[in-house]
Formats: sequence, C-alpha cells, structure tokens
Amino acid sequence: MTLSKDRVMQGMQRFGGAMYTPVVLFAFFGLTVALSIICKNEGILGALAAKGTLWYDFWFVVEQGAWTVFAQMPILFAIAVPIGFAKKEPARCAMEAFVIYMVFNYFISGFLTLDGAFFGVDYSQDAGAGTGLAMIANIKTLDMGMLGAIFIACVTAWLHNRFYDTDIPEWLGIFKGPAFVVAVGFAVMIPLAFVFCLIWPAIQHGIMNFQGFLKTSGLLGVWAYTFSERILLPAGLHHFIYLPFIFGPAVCDGGIQAYWLQHINDFATSAQSLKDMFPEGGFALHGSSKVFGLPGAALAIYMCAKPEKKKKTAALLIPATLTAVICGITEPLEFTFLFVAPLLYLVHSILAATLSATLYFFGLAGNFGGGLIDCFVQNWIPLFSYHSGTYIMQIVIGLCFTAIYFFTFRFMILKFDYATPGRTADDVEDKLFSKDEYNAKKEMEDMGLAGNAMAIKAKVFLDCLGGPDNIKEVTNCATRLRVTVGDPDKVKPVSKFTKAGAYGLVKNGHAVQVIVGLSVPQVRGYFDALLKGESIAPAEGQQSAANAPAAMDLSMKLEACVSGKLIDMAEVNDDMFSQKMMGDGVAIEPTGDTIVAPADAEVTMVMEGSLHAIGLRFANGAELLIHVGIDTVKLNGRGFQLLTEQGAHVKKGEPLLRFDPQVIRDAGYQTTVIMAVTNSADYPQMQKKPDQKVEANETPVLTF
Repeated sequence: MTLSKDRVMQGMQRFGGAMYTPVVLFAFFGLTVALSIICKNEGILGALAAKGTLWYDFWFVVEQGAWTVFAQMPILFAIAVPIGFAKKEPARCAMEAFVIYMVFNYFISGFLTLDGAFFGVDYSQDAGAGTGLAMIANIKTLDMGMLGAIFIACVTAWLHNRFYDTDIPEWLGIFKGPAFVVAVGFAVMIPLAFVFCLIWPAIQHGIMNFQGFLKTSGLLGVWAYTFSERILLPAGLHHFIYLPFIFGPAVCDGGIQAYWLQHINDFATSAQSLKDMFPEGGFALHGSSKVFGLPGAALAIYMCAKPEKKKKTAALLIPATLTAVICGITEPLEFTFLFVAPLLYLVHSILAATLSATLYFFGLAGNFGGGLIDCFVQNWIPLFSYHSGTYIMQIVIGLCFTAIYFFTFRFMILKFDYATPGRTADDVEDKLFSKDEYNAKKEMEDMGLAGNAMAIKAKVFLDCLGGPDNIKEVTNCATRLRVTVGDPDKVKPVSKFTKAGAYGLVKNGHAVQVIVGLSVPQVRGYFDALLKGESIAPAEGQQSAANAPAAMDLSMKLEACVSGKLIDMAEVNDDMFSQKMMGDGVAIEPTGDTIVAPADAEVTMVMEGSLHAIGLRFANGAELLIHVGIDTVKLNGRGFQLLTEQGAHVKKGEPLLRFDPQVIRDAGYQTTVIMAVTNSADYPQMQKKPDQKVEANETPVLTF
C-alpha cells in the first residue's frame, strides 16, 4: 500500500490534534499554580501570606491540587491521546490505554530489577532528575516523560481499532471488547518493554545532547523555534514543536511550564537576569506576537478598509484581537489573513520569531506562551519587584513591534491589494475565516477551484458533517441541504457551519439540515462531486446572482405574490423561516392558487423536481425566495405546475407557478406561502405591511 502526501499529512494532523486533547487542561492548572504561589508570597501580600496563617494554609492546599496534571503528565497523555484516535468507543479506549501503560511500566520495572546493569541503568538509585528514572503511579521505571506515554497511547489506539470488534467463541465471550484489547496489549508490551530497556538509555543521552545544543544556540535557537511554531500552525503540526519544549524534556526536565512554576519563588526573589537564571525560558516567548504583534496587524487591516466599511470591519476585528491578546487564541485573526494572503502569514511568522529573539537578546525569559493572562499571573505580578526594568523593556520593545507589524501589513495590503476584511467588493460579505475554511481552500486549490466560494463551502460542510464516510444520504430543497449521517456525534457544532456561510443547522438525530440559502443547488452539486470523489470544475460563462452587481440605492415595493391573508414571518410554522434564518420577510395564507412576480425581476432559481420554490432578484439587488407550503419538497412536484424558467426576466404580475392547495392539504402539509428576502440584512430600511387581506399583484407587502 502506498502512502500519498495528503494521507501522511492527514495522519500527522490527526496525531497533532490527538496530542492537544490533554493540553487544554494546562492553561487552567498552570494559572492556578501561579495564582497560589502569588498568594503565598509575603513580598506581595505581607504578613497575610506568612507561613502558618489560615490564608497560607488555604493556598498551600490549592497549590497541591493544581500540580495534578504536571505531576501526573505521562498518565494524563496515556489516557487522553487515544480519545483523539479511537474510531469508536473512545472512553473504553482511554481505559485500555491506562491499563496497558501501567502494564508496560511494570514490565520495565521487572526487567530492570532483574538486571539493570545489562541495560546500562543503575536501578538501585532513587528516581529523580538526572537519574534516567521516574516514578509513574508508584512504579520506578524509565523516565520517558510524555513521549513514552504518547507512544504507548498510540499503540493502544491502534490495537483498539484493530481488535475491539474481534469475534471470538461464545464460551470466551467475557474476553470480548476491552478485555481482548488489553489481553493483546499485555502480550505486546512484554517485548516492547524489553526493547525500550535496550534503546531508551541511548535516546535519553541523545535528548541530553539536544538540550545542550538548544541551550547554547542562543538567539538562533529561539528564533528558529518561534518561527517553526508559527509557520506550522496552519497544518496543525505546531504541537510537535511546542509540546516537547513547554511540557516535555526538550530543554529541561518536566518541561518549561512545570520548571518555571516550580522555581518561580526563586526567580521572584533574585535580581539576577532572567535570561541568566533560566535561559530555557527563551523558548516560551512565542506568545509575544499574540500580545504585541497581532494588534498591529489588526489595526493595519482596519486602516486599509474602505471608509464605508470601517465600522463593520472594526466590529469584526475588535473581539478577535482582544481574544488573541488576552487569551492567546489567535485562529480568527491568523487564518483570516492566511486565507486571503498567505504571504502575510509568512511575514507574520518571521516578525514573531524576530520579536521573541529580540526580547531574549535584551534579557527576557519566562513563560509567555499565552496572552496577557499568562503575562500577568505567571510573570509580571510575582516577579515585577525584582525585574521591573526587564518587563518595562519588554513592553517598549513589544510596542515597537506593534508599529512594525502595522506599517509592514499596511504596506503589503495596499501594495498587493489584498482582499482583507473591509476591502472586499460591495456585494461580498466581510468575515473572519476559520481553519476549516482554510483547509478547504487548500484542497480546492489542488483542484483548481481556489476562487470558487460554492466549492469551498461544500467542502467545509462535508468535513463538518463528519466526512464522506459519515454521509448516508443527501438531498436538498430550495434552501436546505438535507443529509442523513451515520454518526450524529461526528457532526460539528452549528458555529462551524455558520462561519462557513450557512444560515443555520437543524439537527434531529441522524437527520441534519444545513440551511444554505438560494445557492443550495450549486453547493449540492459540488457536495455530491466531493462525496463521490469526482473531479469538479467551475461552470464557465456563468455569473452567480450573489456576485452580480447590485444597485443598492434604488427604492421599490413588492406586491403580494398570491391572494390571501398576510402574516408576519415570525408566525410561520417552520423554525428556519420563523427565526429568520433565511432572512426577514412576510408570509401569506393563500386563497388563490397562482404565484405571480411581485415586481420586475430575474428568475435566479427554480427548485427542479419539487417545483415548490422560486428565487428572484430585483433591480435594487434584493433577493427573494418564494416558498410554497411547509415541507412540500416531499411531494416531489405533485400538485405544482411551473409557468416560467430559470434565467427568465419576468414583469410584475407575470405568473410564475400554479399549485393545488387541496393536494398539499391532503398530504398533511400547510399551504403557507413565504416571501423571504434572503439578503434582508443589507436593507435595514425595508418595511413590512401589517397583517391584512391581500390581492395578488395589487397589495404592497414589502417596501424598500
């Protein structure tokens, strides 16, 4: 079997994602350790924090609990990593991994007890830093840290996926499932433990030499580490860079985070240079670009926006920037300019690395991997009295880089005319982009469809629905992509869909509806092609309605498309319409049976097959969906007669569609006719008429 580049990359991304599973806990526990240390510092709180006081005792207990994930990190990784790899029953896989990891360490302990000298290990010494030994759940074993745990976790996940459903004779039924996986793991761990006893001491020696190289590489090492961490983020491979440094043994025992917190009181009571006391702390300055660099980039994007779009651009950028600065979560900003201009992201990575190296050159070290919360709690507050000069210097240099980011980004955006938020065409929605959309775009680039918004949207939707293997059936109506999925738990949250351009998501067990809008036929076409693995090509000579120029300054009125009783959209017995997911508008309980054009328009969409919905585009750019009945797509066109065609230019009052209300009622459906302006957000001046009797082609129902 040959492995393609894409397959290898997907595997590495999945591995990186699985490793991140336990990392989500580190921020809370790290901040809690730092806070408890601060609250026991007499230099900050005086006699209140003196040893023996109730205050001190309380925070002493809190600190002991806060060390949990750092003290038991190998076990945490052994349990958590398989959750990201298990194809089914991840909770059982986590249990299997814990047991197999314990078995592995007991086997190592057994081999070393019998003849540690044969393996080059002095097993008689107490476990601790520098001995090559560690205590894991009261087992004295080789010190492999999280690397050994991750390896055993991956082996367990493979065993789980391979053997969990193995059929064995009924009389051995008690050994099915987890018991069988653990039994196989037990047998596998014996030779594996022996092999590790042979090779790990040499690997430990190599790690020590690598640590020595990094510690002595100075600015170059810090620059290369930060650049690698940023540039690999889009591929999801940055975990391979920072995890061994921050939480593993790459440069110090236990990782930078644990070491820094363990010795923070020593650093807080010495005026010696932070760089001299803890040179390894230079590798934890990669968060500096989040606090100082990205605000400059965001400001440049705002200043380059069109004047009429600056207010909306600011509304997008401010929360995303605050999230990056305060919490260190940078995806919304970074993936936005990565999406529209990859060169900007390369420049960002270079500037981020240069900022870290510059700060390190001037004597800064510490734990600055996150945002301002990390800066304050783990660095500035506990250490400021002895290192105020260093931190003031950090802020000054950081603000200088804010300016460098601003002028560099502004120059490049204007020079290359990048379509950053606020610089898009008037009919294109400004938005921040997600990682899902970036990955979809990269895949579309390989197909030659990088500029095809519909194809990218279809790819994101497919991924968010769990991928091709999770799709059992797909259909669509006038506005919704209707999908039956195999595993509902694999469907991502609604926010993932709405970020990609969906209006909403309706999930009812295995039945999922992605509310796409009038472009659903095009999206469905690309969705089907991706589902089948077919190559897809953009249609030639066609301009989508969404991209057509809009004359937004024209006022007009829409008259009733059918005779009946006018009601507000909120009264429609369908959540998609009543909650205005498809835009605002009105509805009519019909007494007539013919749909007519409410104004001069172009027919942009006809729901082929079911014939129950028509899309129109008017001279002022407004787009209207006329939807006859609730769930009438299920009639498959029975009771409907189409009187126009897609692409036709129709006059006000011209018949578009005839329907049989009795057929609809006999089938158990409602006949409500919806008139939804799908881009109503662009028309804040739109007014709806109150409930009343209306006549087709006579009574105004909407005015712009």
